[in-house]
Amino acid sequence: MRIRFWGTRGSIATPGPSTVHYGGNTSCVELTSNAGDLLIFDCGTGARALGLELAAGSSEPIHASLLIGHTHWDHIQGFPFFAPAFMPGNKLDVYAPVGGQGSLQKILAGQMEHTYFPVELAELPASISYFDLSEGSFKIGGVSITSQYLNHPAVTLGYRVECDNAVAVYITDHEPFAETLWRKEAEPGKIESILHDGDRRHANFMAGADLVIHDAQYTPSEYPAKKNWGHSTFEYVAEIAAAAGVRRVALTHHDPTHDDAFVKRIEKDARDVAQRLGGKLEVLCAYEGCTINLGDGKGDKPGTASDALNSGASISGLRILLVDDDNTLRKLTKASLKREGYAVTEASGGKEALRIIEREVPDLVVLDFMMPELNGIEVLKALRSAPRTARLPVIMLTGLGDEDSLSKAFDAGATDYLSKPFSTPQLTARIRACLTRSANQ
Repeated sequence: MRIRFWGTRGSIATPGPSTVHYGGNTSCVELTSNAGDLLIFDCGTGARALGLELAAGSSEPIHASLLIGHTHWDHIQGFPFFAPAFMPGNKLDVYAPVGGQGSLQKILAGQMEHTYFPVELAELPASISYFDLSEGSFKIGGVSITSQYLNHPAVTLGYRVECDNAVAVYITDHEPFAETLWRKEAEPGKIESILHDGDRRHANFMAGADLVIHDAQYTPSEYPAKKNWGHSTFEYVAEIAAAAGVRRVALTHHDPTHDDAFVKRIEKDARDVAQRLGGKLEVLCAYEGCTINLGDGKGDKPGTASDALNSGASISGLRILLVDDDNTLRKLTKASLKREGYAVTEASGGKEALRIIEREVPDLVVLDFMMPELNGIEVLKALRSAPRTARLPVIMLTGLGDEDSLSKAFDAGATDYLSKPFSTPQLTARIRACLTRSANQ
């Protein structure tokens, strides 16, 4: 397979003399298999140059698959300028995670309303098909793809791609699940030593890959002020990729305030981290025009889409029990979840929560850690001891981000763990991920 970077910038395009080397266009990566399957990951402003090259270089109709990580602007704003969409006879299949505010087609059409753009989506002459994705596996031609939810305020998917006897993983945007990557007294650098189950699952998703393209927008010193914005540091990426046995990692989604000199320093610092971990991991900062060839020409046999397509369970009416002794937080969170289509029941304490669950088991519980009388750990242990609630998804909420609290939550059977303060989109993204995994078990 051949991989080429057309956009490596995050958040907003930053063209100019200070970003000439690494590039100022937002996310877009082209992957072409040896059999000719064309996959495009994200459609930021980098998609414009890619589209022009595709349109100029082909006398045959173009069939491209666009896999969108999520529908924030910097990942879709190049779509209205993607030349193949304006050419009759071309076929575009657009994939994105289910769970945004409206369908994928509606979201793409929104940025092409006449208020913002002279050509509406429905007026494009190419044949365009839209596919909602959840976690799972499917095939595009001879390319096998596995999708997995990432930790971002919007519902976001990463993609693991296998073809031509090689593995590439595309991950943007993603934030560490825990502030600490390694468990105390465990040997760092091993997947089993990772503290948070979400980070451990993330490492397994990229395990053994020939190339991981990973969001690394921040430095460790920048991250505390940007926590909950949904992005990683280069240090986190290097450490978790090394633990996962990745051969090469390409850092991307460069912050718009980072000029070429700054990104170059990030590359050096990330390589120093990799060297400290044993030196087996190759690290580079992705730049526009960078081309990487992986694997050989054997490839896989063509296949058809499978369980990831259109597999996202409908959230309409799903029941969530929200348990927290903070009345203000509870009411604000309830209002936000109801706007997302969930049916929400409140409980102000652990005993009340257990009484409610005894009458009717919800689809998911959002459970505060620290509460009077009966705390979240005690509630969780009671739920796990009863057969009817042993597998009930439970997301723990807490202002305690230390390792001991995290370990207690997971040892007691928490499905996920979210530190306060958190954003509502961050919570809803984690809820959807938990519900989807529960439905697929």
